[in-house]
Amino acid sequence: MNRRIFLRNSGIAAVGSLLATTDVFSKAAATHPVGIQLFTVMKEIDQDLHGTLKKIADLGFKEIESAFSMKGGYYGLKASEFNSLLKDFGLSWKSHHVVGAPFKLPPDAKGADGKPLVLPPIKNLKENYKEIIDDCNGAGFKYLVCASTPIGTSDEVKDSMETLVKTGEALKSTGVTLAYHNHDAEFKEVDGKRPYDQFLSQISNDILKFELDLAWVTKAGVDPVALFKKNPGRFPLWHVKDFDKEFKTLLPVGQGVVDFKRIFANAKVAGMKHFFVEHDMPANAFESIAASIKYINTVIKPA
Repeated sequence: MNRRIFLRNSGIAAVGSLLATTDVFSKAAATHPVGIQLFTVMKEIDQDLHGTLKKIADLGFKEIESAFSMKGGYYGLKASEFNSLLKDFGLSWKSHHVVGAPFKLPPDAKGADGKPLVLPPIKNLKENYKEIIDDCNGAGFKYLVCASTPIGTSDEVKDSMETLVKTGEALKSTGVTLAYHNHDAEFKEVDGKRPYDQFLSQISNDILKFELDLAWVTKAGVDPVALFKKNPGRFPLWHVKDFDKEFKTLLPVGQGVVDFKRIFANAKVAGMKHFFVEHDMPANAFESIAASIKYINTVIKPA
């Protein structure tokens, strides 16, 4: 399951043999603390905010990217309150995810308990971008990320680009940069054009950056290194996770087919500033992130 469908449906294998790494590969990753996208622990963090943050910090994560919470706000807190709490655990808030347009639940959507799913109000960039920007006050993060937006038709792509542009323009005076996060749908043609290509070519670099999800772009059959070389410096954020060889099941980092060695060797070309471990709806969130950070620290960031 992934972020696009989790609202509709409300043991990890040991890390295998470790690959040898080149100097350029290890140095590219070693200069960046390991971050985590909190969507990975969505259920756990809503049940136990303090306990979940402590486990994350104890595993060695240093940077945080926040996301949707069933408690509303920032896991039930105001931005300034959540920022202060993260600092108590030695964590640094770098980025926050929002949706690009109104989200409507299917009429038969149910939660994990089998009961009808009821969501708190979810602000979106199309209707609430000014409120979302105001909410950022006191947060301290430097990136606001559009996690998804309608791109099924040419009109939706056009509308979404207009929303991204107005948001990016409004953010200029705040010190926060707008970025766009992909799944694989952005790389499928809509009336002969790929939405991702349109976002890259038609929205200027000073308005929109990109958070490249390494697993989803790999599933789409697109070479991330080629994207970096064609659009150098536009990918300051990455999502680091893995896919099985059939591209049906998401996996912890290093347990699938994503070529992290080659991708991290091109981090400078991409302009990568922060990367976040993510695993959409894992069977066991803490086992998954423990396996991921072990792989990163042992293979990508050798001592």
